[in-house]
Amino acid sequence: MSSILDEVYYDEIAESYDELHFDEQKRKAELILKELRISKEDKLLDVGCGTGKVTELFPCKVTGVDPSRELLKKAKIMVVQGVAEALTFSDKSFDVVISLTVIHHTLFEKAISEMRRVAKRDIVISVLKKAMSFKSIDSAIRKMLIVGKVVEERHDVIYFCKQNL
Repeated sequence: MSSILDEVYYDEIAESYDELHFDEQKRKAELILKELRISKEDKLLDVGCGTGKVTELFPCKVTGVDPSRELLKKAKIMVVQGVAEALTFSDKSFDVVISLTVIHHTLFEKAISEMRRVAKRDIVISVLKKAMSFKSIDSAIRKMLIVGKVVEERHDVIYFCKQNL
């Protein structure tokens, strides 16, 4: 699971989080928006949403989940405190599930399983290329999900996955 050290770190940097990460995460969100057809009626879950500022870019009904209480206090979207490995949502409750540069902080097989469980249609996961566990995460995504397109971004690899419909 997300370590307590990660949670403490993100609580401590909450005030400067968007300054540190928004531009980079925005580029990824814009790539996702170009690839996916998202309607205003769609429900989207952002796993590891941070402050939710990037999640606000998606033109649909958005919800974010993050373990950091301090980051969530800054959110202007609907948020739930929680971890990727134990999502507190019903099966197939979101049309789209995204997770941007978070998976390497998790027990990734459990996190992927949970994202797959709550997604109806699309799952998009970006993985930090420099993550020590990159090869294992790549293998797990390809084994556990139906990968459609893979896009290399500056720092991440973005996996566009579909659910069996």
